[in-house]
Amino acid sequence: MKNFKYIINLLIMIALSLGVACSNNGNPDDDVKITIIAAHSQTTPDSPFQTGMLKFKEVVEQESNGAVEVEIHAGTIGTEETELVEKLQLGAADVILVSPGFMTQTGIREVDLFSAPYLFKNYDHWLNVVDGSVGKEMAEVINKKSKNSFRLLGYWSAGVRHYYGKKPLNSMDDLQGLSVRTQTSGVIGDFWEATGAIPSSISWGELYQGLQQGVVDASENAYPFFVQHSHHKTPNGKFITETAHDFTTRFLLINGEKFDSYSNEQQELILKAAKASVEAERAETSKQDIDYKEQAIEEGAIVNQIDREQFIKIAEPIQDAFAEEINAEKMLQAIREQGVK
Repeated sequence: MKNFKYIINLLIMIALSLGVACSNNGNPDDDVKITIIAAHSQTTPDSPFQTGMLKFKEVVEQESNGAVEVEIHAGTIGTEETELVEKLQLGAADVILVSPGFMTQTGIREVDLFSAPYLFKNYDHWLNVVDGSVGKEMAEVINKKSKNSFRLLGYWSAGVRHYYGKKPLNSMDDLQGLSVRTQTSGVIGDFWEATGAIPSSISWGELYQGLQQGVVDASENAYPFFVQHSHHKTPNGKFITETAHDFTTRFLLINGEKFDSYSNEQQELILKAAKASVEAERAETSKQDIDYKEQAIEEGAIVNQIDREQFIKIAEPIQDAFAEEINAEKMLQAIREQGVK
């Protein structure tokens, strides 16, 4: 009888233990320390992207009391955004920063609309779009079409993109036959081809050498990025023409399945940290746009202005055709209406 009671009690204890284990498996334990791998492509420590990631790390770790750790990779697991997208899909990275054009490889073509040159009239127009109903709609498209592989955490800025090259632009004629490092496919490539330039796909990591040795005649980017990499000091990067053709969008993405595996509390702190990172990164980019322009001029770069209307006239029909191609006419119209306000 005693042995029988012992066996019964033992079975009860085992059942209770299994019940607790099953309960913990159904709801992730917040006491278990987790690490989030966050990555961007820029290698310079002063990059606004690094500022944003550091803020994300700071808030996550503070809010979780160290239970959630963020490991930042600045160009160390990929200097090309295609690599980062692949790593997010494979689970080798949890949070990444990527431009719209490089997300099209995932089959979500709508995102490339945000890359269209002269889509945004100014920074306030860009803010109204990404922080408003259009931004929410794009986030839903990303989540739905990726089948939860990606979830948007926020929209970062990458500044205002301008032309810089071996000669200044005084009119559209100055672009004829000029090789310009830019995205070669999609709406961006279509625009530069329409201007008479020849888009070149030289990688970002090889661009300094390419400008130095004349492999390409010019490039285009925002002041913080090309000045930090000393492109303005090369023979083919000295002349800057403020075309302001793109108020640039970057997507802060998290692996959707990984996000869903976190507890509600962990999800909330990640979203809070993402919001803080958006504010920090945008503020730093705006500041650096001014600071690095001044630095470029001090270091010998020559800056000139140009009548942008000639470029806008080329860009608008390209926007129309692309929006029709990807079935985003209503989104394009909504964006344009935001710019009228």
